[in-house]
Amino acid sequence: MPRLLPRSIRRAVSSLAPLLGLIGCSATPPPSPAPAPSVRAVAPLPAPARRPLTDAAHPVALGIDVLEDEGFAPIRGKSVALLTHPAGVNMHGVSTIDILRHAPGVHLVALFSPEHGIRGEYAASTIYPDHIDARTGLPVYSLYNGINKGKPSRSELKGIDAVVIDLQDIGSRSYTFVGSMKMCMEGCFENGVEVVVLDRPNPLSGLKVDGPPLDAPWAGGLVGAFRVPYVHGLTIGELARMAKTAPDVLKISDAARNNGRLTVVPMRGWRRAMRWPDTGLTWIPTSPYIPDFAAVEGYALTGLGTQWGGFKNGIGTAYPFRGISFHGVRFDVLERELKALNLPGIGFRRVSVPDPKTGKPDLGLYVEINDWDQWRPTELSACLLRLACKLNPRNPFSAMTPAEARSVLIYWGSTAFYNDLAAHGSRVDVEAYVRDWQARNAIYQEQSRRYWIYY
Repeated sequence: MPRLLPRSIRRAVSSLAPLLGLIGCSATPPPSPAPAPSVRAVAPLPAPARRPLTDAAHPVALGIDVLEDEGFAPIRGKSVALLTHPAGVNMHGVSTIDILRHAPGVHLVALFSPEHGIRGEYAASTIYPDHIDARTGLPVYSLYNGINKGKPSRSELKGIDAVVIDLQDIGSRSYTFVGSMKMCMEGCFENGVEVVVLDRPNPLSGLKVDGPPLDAPWAGGLVGAFRVPYVHGLTIGELARMAKTAPDVLKISDAARNNGRLTVVPMRGWRRAMRWPDTGLTWIPTSPYIPDFAAVEGYALTGLGTQWGGFKNGIGTAYPFRGISFHGVRFDVLERELKALNLPGIGFRRVSVPDPKTGKPDLGLYVEINDWDQWRPTELSACLLRLACKLNPRNPFSAMTPAEARSVLIYWGSTAFYNDLAAHGSRVDVEAYVRDWQARNAIYQEQSRRYWIYY
C-alpha cells in the first residue's frame, strides 16, 4: 500500500499554485512546449572563417571565448560595463576584465561587482562600498552594498550601452551570483541598457535537479532570486532567458521586461550531462569556501544542513562543505547515526586534521559521493536537521524567533518542511518530503526545457 504524505505536506501541496508556469507545484501535467523565448543569440560566423576553439584537451569554450572568437560582435562600438569576479576568466585562465579592456572596438568604462568583490577580496556577507579598481583604474560599483539591494542605479548606468555579465555559478539556488545577475538585468532593462550574458557551465551538470522548490513568500533577494528547486540544473545563461521570458521573475514592469534587450553568448562544446571535471576547465574559486569542485558538490550536499541546528561545516578549516562534525557529541555516536541513514549514492569516512591552535587531531566525517546518479544532493541536509533535533537537548527549531525562522526559510524554501521540523523535530518524515520534491521537480525539469540552450 503506498505511503501517504503527512497531513502537513498534503495541505501545503494542495494549496500551491504553479510557479511561473514552469515548476511542478500542482498535479497538472506540463504544458506543451512554448515557443522559443525572444532572446537574441550571437550569430556564428561561417564555418570556414572560424578557427576551432575546442579540442580533446579543451572540449568546452566559454561564452567569453565565443565572444572573442566572433569579434566581440554584440558589443563592438559600444561603451560597456562588466559584472564579474575572479572566476570570470576564459578557457585559458585569462581574466574577462583584461580581455574586454583590450578588445578592438570595445570601450570598457566601469565594473560591477557581486558578493566577495571584483577580486574576491571580501568575506561572505561583507557589505562593501563603491571604489576604484587598483589594477585598472576603473570605477567599481558594488552590487553588494546594502543600498540599492543589488540593482545598478540610473546614475551608475549613465553613458553605458551594455552591461556584460560573466559570473560562474555553482548550480545551487541560494548561491548569490545568479541573484546579482537577475537584479542587474532589472536595473538595465528599466534604464534602456542592453544585457549581454556570457554563458558558463553548471558544474553539477544540466541534468541534476533536486530539493525543495522555493515557496512564493520567500522569493526575492540574492538567495531566492529564482523559484526553482534548490539544485536547479540550468546554466546562468538559461536562467537569464527565464528571467527575460517568464512573468514575475524580474521585479520590474512587464513593459520594461518586454522592451529589455538580452543577448546570451552560448558556450561551444558543453552538453547537459557534463559535470565540471568533464569540461577540461580549471576551477577558479568562486568564494573562499568553494575552492574546488568537491566543495561545489558539498555546498548542495551539506550547506543547508550545517547552517542551523548544531552541525559544523568542514573539519577545522579543511574539507569545506564535505566534512561534518557536531560539537559535544561523541565521534562514534555521530558516525553510527549518519551511517544508519543509509542514503543512496553517498558514504562517510573518518578524516583527521591538526587543530591550528593546539595541534591535536580534529576528527570529523567526510561525505563521499560514490554513485552520482543515485545521489540526491539535498537529502542529507534534510536528515541533518532532523538529526540535530535528536542530538540537541531540545528541538532547536521550535523556539526560533520570526527572524531566525525566516533565515531558514529563505534558503530551504519549503514552509511545510520547516513547520513540520519545528513541530515534530526528530519525528519528521524526511523520506516523504524527498518523494514529494522529486515528483514536483520532474515536472519542473520538463517545463524548464523551454529555456534550454544545450542538450
